[in-house]
Amino acid sequence: MNIRPSKYHLFLLLFLLNFISTLHAQESKWEYLFKDNSLKQFVKLNGKADFKLENGILTGTSKLNTPNSFLATKAEYDDFILEFDVLLDYGLNSGVQFRSESNKSYMNGRVHGYQCEIETSQRKWAGGIYDEARRGWLYPLSRNPKGKNAFINGTWNSYRIEAIGNQIKSFINGIEVSNLIDRTTLKGFIAFQVHSISNSDQVGKKVRWKNVRILTENIEINRMSADNKAPQISYLDGMLTEEEKNLGFKMLWDGKTTKGWRGAKLSSFPENGWIINNGIITVQASNGKEARNGGDIITIEKFRNFELSIDFLISEGANSGIKYLVKPELNKADGSAIGLEFQILDDQRHEDAKLGVNGNRTLGSLYDLIRAENRVPGENGKNFKGIGKWNNARIVVCNGNVEHWLNHVKIVEFDRFSQSFQALVEKSKYKIWDNFGLWSEGVILLQDHGDQVSFKNIKIRHL
Repeated sequence: MNIRPSKYHLFLLLFLLNFISTLHAQESKWEYLFKDNSLKQFVKLNGKADFKLENGILTGTSKLNTPNSFLATKAEYDDFILEFDVLLDYGLNSGVQFRSESNKSYMNGRVHGYQCEIETSQRKWAGGIYDEARRGWLYPLSRNPKGKNAFINGTWNSYRIEAIGNQIKSFINGIEVSNLIDRTTLKGFIAFQVHSISNSDQVGKKVRWKNVRILTENIEINRMSADNKAPQISYLDGMLTEEEKNLGFKMLWDGKTTKGWRGAKLSSFPENGWIINNGIITVQASNGKEARNGGDIITIEKFRNFELSIDFLISEGANSGIKYLVKPELNKADGSAIGLEFQILDDQRHEDAKLGVNGNRTLGSLYDLIRAENRVPGENGKNFKGIGKWNNARIVVCNGNVEHWLNHVKIVEFDRFSQSFQALVEKSKYKIWDNFGLWSEGVILLQDHGDQVSFKNIKIRHL
């Protein structure tokens, strides 16, 4: 005889499971970092800002003419959940370091490592993940609108940082703010920062922390589940995360072979001009001659609506590009194949940055059409990490809407079906190509412009 459980029995089972989970969570041993109003388990590093602990509240006070100041734990932590409340005076910048280090061999002891941002600025990146004194912003909040509004100026805010394996998440007031995958550093100290200041108006501003506690046991059952989901940003090389797989991403290049790619004007992959080594594909320098050495390479597969992510590294003075919606059969003469282009350029050293109109040939621009610019309020520059360092290009094409992102900050957005876009084309070098930018599909292209540029972690998903 089959016995089917009633709704009551199912409800009772779920209740018991939830009760057991809650009971385990309550039994977890949280450790409070500020004990007995003593800072004997901490050490001050780098700057000379003041730190004072009274009644369980740590207060950091800004000071002029001193670098970033850190109050660091003597203990190191690998996997943990950290919670704290913070109150920040308006106009001051701060943060909490974790999995961080200070070694004489690295910048003479400068604190470096992950930092969870605390700020009051109009860009609203509080809770984002910054790599102090190393790679800069790893998780800006440009892609998480709800997370940007989690921090409330002028009041206490509740933070939570979960660092478990290679996954780092941050929450503010119960809202998921950051969702980072990275394994550069898996262990280090925790430190409270008072940021350096540059003018006397900021002298004496304060940041306060309280209810600071850490959990290093039973971490998995204590993970937070927020109502929102922060987009995941991964820095793993040559592989997809489970979340990326679930979203439909695939590796567009396998990191080892030429499978899926060919020369733009060839039936096979170029015999020279491109080198594959250790998950990196590099176009070799050839005195700046466009498509004269190995030539451009393109995907065999065509794409219509997609999200593309590529890490690139520019050599000094280099010029290259990532093209999309490309029709390689259009241009049989010398030069590159025809399509929309995410410009890759050393803006400071390559003359192309000064050509075109109003900077529309600079790094990240829609080449010869739309200038790239930082669209974050109050921010200047394009969040470029620099020459000789890895940067990320993200291109999103969804019907008419197209976006360029540089290191997860949006720098270009346009409607390719709009009259304004067509007007730009009519005044550009592309005016000779019928229906330029309007083609429903095309291939992805990596450009050989005669300068050394490297690419890795090429991944894409259909939208």
